[in-house]
Amino acid sequence: MAAIIIIPILIVTIVGLSSYLIHKFVLRDILAKRSVNQTLQKYNIKKTPSEIIKEYYDFKGERLTHKEIQSLEKNYRQNEPEQFLAMYDSIRDNTKNKERND
Repeated sequence: MAAIIIIPILIVTIVGLSSYLIHKFVLRDILAKRSVNQTLQKYNIKKTPSEIIKEYYDFKGERLTHKEIQSLEKNYRQNEPEQFLAMYDSIRDNTKNKERND
């Protein structure tokens, strides 16, 4: 008798937990990545988020590994997507200033 009640509850719990985890770790990242790419495309920026991060940190004098760049990209994408535009503006301004000084 108890199995009739417990088995459906366990099935619903497992399905609910898996759906939550898929949403939290997969769908959220996919939607954030899509949003960032659309924003960059909207402003006619041809660089990828990882290229922007690499150039920004190279200009600051910090060398990052590919894994560090991927980690930063994921963090910025999910928590601070506006940082990509700020880094791009900084790269563009620094490039213009460098050209003027030469």
